[in-house]
Amino acid sequence: MGFTVLGLSGALSHDPSAALYIDGKLIAAVEEERFVRDKHAKNRMPYESAKFCLEQAGITPADVDVVCIPFAPISLFSSKARWHYAKRYWYAPDRSLDALLTGNRRFKRYRKKILWCLEQLGFEAKKVRLEPVEHHLAHASSAYHCSGFSEKTAILGIDGKGEYATTFFGWGENGKIHKIKEFYDPDSLGGLYGAITEYLGFEMLDGEFKVMGMAPYGDAAKYDFSRLAKFENGELIINTDYANVIGFRRYKEKGKGYYFSPKLIEWLGPKREGDIADDPYIHYAAAMQALFEKLALEMIDYYLGDILKETGRLAFAGGCALNVKLNQRIIARPDVKELFVQPASGDAGTAVGAAAFISVKNGVPVEKMEHVYLGPSYSNEDIIAACARHPDKPQWQKIDDVPQEIAKVLVEGNPVAWFQGRMEFGPRALGGRSIIGCPSVAGVADRINEQIKFRERWRPFCPSMLDTVAPQMLSVDHPSPFMTFTFDVKEGWAERVPEVVHEDGTARAQVLKREYNPRYYDLMKELEAMTGNGVVLNTSLNRRGEPMVCSPTDALNMFFGSDLQFLIMEDILVMKEKDGGH
Repeated sequence: MGFTVLGLSGALSHDPSAALYIDGKLIAAVEEERFVRDKHAKNRMPYESAKFCLEQAGITPADVDVVCIPFAPISLFSSKARWHYAKRYWYAPDRSLDALLTGNRRFKRYRKKILWCLEQLGFEAKKVRLEPVEHHLAHASSAYHCSGFSEKTAILGIDGKGEYATTFFGWGENGKIHKIKEFYDPDSLGGLYGAITEYLGFEMLDGEFKVMGMAPYGDAAKYDFSRLAKFENGELIINTDYANVIGFRRYKEKGKGYYFSPKLIEWLGPKREGDIADDPYIHYAAAMQALFEKLALEMIDYYLGDILKETGRLAFAGGCALNVKLNQRIIARPDVKELFVQPASGDAGTAVGAAAFISVKNGVPVEKMEHVYLGPSYSNEDIIAACARHPDKPQWQKIDDVPQEIAKVLVEGNPVAWFQGRMEFGPRALGGRSIIGCPSVAGVADRINEQIKFRERWRPFCPSMLDTVAPQMLSVDHPSPFMTFTFDVKEGWAERVPEVVHEDGTARAQVLKREYNPRYYDLMKELEAMTGNGVVLNTSLNRRGEPMVCSPTDALNMFFGSDLQFLIMEDILVMKEKDGGH
């Protein structure tokens, strides 16, 4: 057995996960929410996910050399972080003093919970080598070490906040990460975006991408959001009169405190409620997205511009790296040759980052992340057994040529629940646990919305496509295996695949190479033969508010709780009776 590192994230707030490296190879990575069926699995330990990682590798706790966590104590003297926090939050003296006097209390609580969790998993508490990695260093490592870039690389991390840091600028070379600059709470671009997300009626750490999806429907020029934040002389300053507020400055409603102040309401009007994206809220979304892009690009220029001119390589992680519109603008920069965005860039990905960091630190380099099929998989036998146990008595049949049979069903205009191989790590379905449709069939996106997702219509559906199709359809030639970028769509394609092109003429694409998911690839080949387009509409296999499906039982529960007619799990096709087959 080689060098084995288990990375655990979570228990601090949201998105607990586990990841396992053995000799630099990522054996497994999975989010806790998928097992416990509770979206974001707030305040839970990564127990089931760690258990799965060990089982997948066929090892016991005794075989693990190091356990690491993406959270570390922050010194009062060698870092400005706690002083900055105390000074900027002067109006909440209890919090301010707490940061100075007992600033690592959260870390100590966290460490205790992790040790308890490890004991439940069968680790011997006294023998565990538990290594903390600073939160933003874990994000940085998940981007840089997984990027596969061999030359000098600019590194960017933007999220809500870790221990105190909110933003990280650095560079990597020969496996080593160098920190250039960090910003600290409350000066957080991610936090500001999250506060406006709350104001627009969504949940922070869950609804940011809904704001991004709403933005193209609005006009950013209608409202000037520049008072909310500025970047000058190398410092980001958030206006805490309006956002990233704590204590008595918070706007409160029905006993819940928000990350924005009553002053924001005075300025912009009441908080958005309900499901309609209307005036003025669509313009607010557009204005926030525009400010976010502007400040992020200014910060990249200031701290990473020289490195980018030299190498053209950028690795990006943190929750804000999932902002695909910003990523499109980064790729468009003349000094950027290639951008790598770690696909699970939110906090779940810090389990991978911490483990990669410790592996490299111990002299074991880690492989490039080429795919995210890192979760559980199930055999036909498992699936048949799940059908036999299920109260809805599913009618199933085994089919011979899955890509061909399912392509036919899609071309007839039916959405299909597609459950194949190992489950994806990170927030995007990429053909492991997906709902798929034929993107040239008019109205299929609306059907998926009505039958299954019950989600806001302005949220775009995305294309997965063959690597041979991408150069024909997308305006920019850039690797996109993880759906972390949007691209302008070339002329003629919006008419060919209207269901996967967004309001603003872009598509958030997954470009697939056959070796990473042959069956999904072959399905698209069949669609290409039948319709002329090697593209499939792809969205995650879940209902609104639920985590992505993990097991066959989860898939059956979802299937019978929606109006879907077809579910294919490996070679087993489940259909609802009233359909009478096809």
